Amino acid sequence: MFSTWQKEKATAALVDEAQAVADKLADAKPHQVESRAAAARFWAAFHLAEGRDLYEMSRWTSEAVAKFASSAQASITALRKKRDYDSSDGLAVWLHTARALNESRVAPAVRDIWQHLMDAGPNADSMAEEMILDAGLPMDNRRRVPDGLKIDC
Repeated sequence: MFSTWQKEKATAALVDEAQAVADKLADAKPHQVESRAAAARFWAAFHLAEGRDLYEMSRWTSEAVAKFASSAQASITALRKKRDYDSSDGLAVWLHTARALNESRVAPAVRDIWQHLMDAGPNADSMAEEMILDAGLPMDNRRRVPDGLKIDC
């Protein structure tokens, strides 16, 4: 009984955390949303260059998604410690995406996050492309929503 309560509390915290990001994006200035969208796209290109397509995370095993989430959380902590908030916020989008794929109750808030990112202006794409090129990564296809998280585009 205690473990069920503990798991429910942890899930509620994940939902609240993702909803807080969605709410922050809803109230953010356009350049802040564009920055988050660009950073998320950069991280997708970074991981694609290492052989992991984050846009296809819904096809991964739940263990692989959980492993990615754990690794992403550690990277986010390190980035924030270095005060690289834009980059950490972009990676956090993928952390929330991973959580949504392993816990369906997180998905509505994560869909809201992706809706805001898809609604970002064209500067998001030019910023992402510049970040990708500066890092020497292969150019990705475009800004898009990960498989398994359908939104209204």
